[in-house]
Amino acid sequence: MALSKRRLQFLDQLVDMYQQSRLPVHYEALAKVLGVSKWTAYDMLKAIEKAGFVTRSYETNPNVTGRSLVVFTPTEKAAAILGKGETLYQVDEPEEAQAGLQLIRDMLSGLQNASAQELITQLLIEIPEKRSNLEICGYISGILLIYTKQLESRIHVLIRKLVQETEGAQPRLLIFVGTVVGTIIQMMSKDVGQELMVLVGSYTNRIHALSQAEQMVLADFILEALA
Repeated sequence: MALSKRRLQFLDQLVDMYQQSRLPVHYEALAKVLGVSKWTAYDMLKAIEKAGFVTRSYETNPNVTGRSLVVFTPTEKAAAILGKGETLYQVDEPEEAQAGLQLIRDMLSGLQNASAQELITQLLIEIPEKRSNLEICGYISGILLIYTKQLESRIHVLIRKLVQETEGAQPRLLIFVGTVVGTIIQMMSKDVGQELMVLVGSYTNRIHALSQAEQMVLADFILEALA
């Protein structure tokens, strides 16, 4: 589906904002840059979403308890139509992202010295400070991995088997999050559960925004942690 000149303008600005922050863009922020009302921006992005050029997700609003923000992420299809495929999803600081994953490894190994709830709370506190999709997905995966450590051995083994037998890094990541959330949802406290579900809601969109290499790194990290 071809986009009108007006929709291309909105999409191009959204991509530029995403490239600068490496984070999904709230429609009000886009509206301010383009000098339009927030509802005009929201309606335009919904139309662009239907064409497959952006994906919508929901993130925690730090200013209002219990409320979430509607944010948008450009897809690979958007990068292709704008000729920005080489720069849209590249990681500016891969060493920093790898360091973030290593921190999660260290936290998981420290389960014997701290309660699972303490580790989950720590990860939730640190997520808003992370800038790359790889780190954020890594932290969300880390929280889910901590929950899997509390499952009985048989279920833990089945989850690992399912993830391991799934072909492709992206399908593995999606199978992992869907299976674990479905299994552990009754274990979560009300407050943590609500906050985590908002994050998980954005996980799928962030996974799609990762490069193939990043998806493989994250999938390998999860399999390693499930061993």
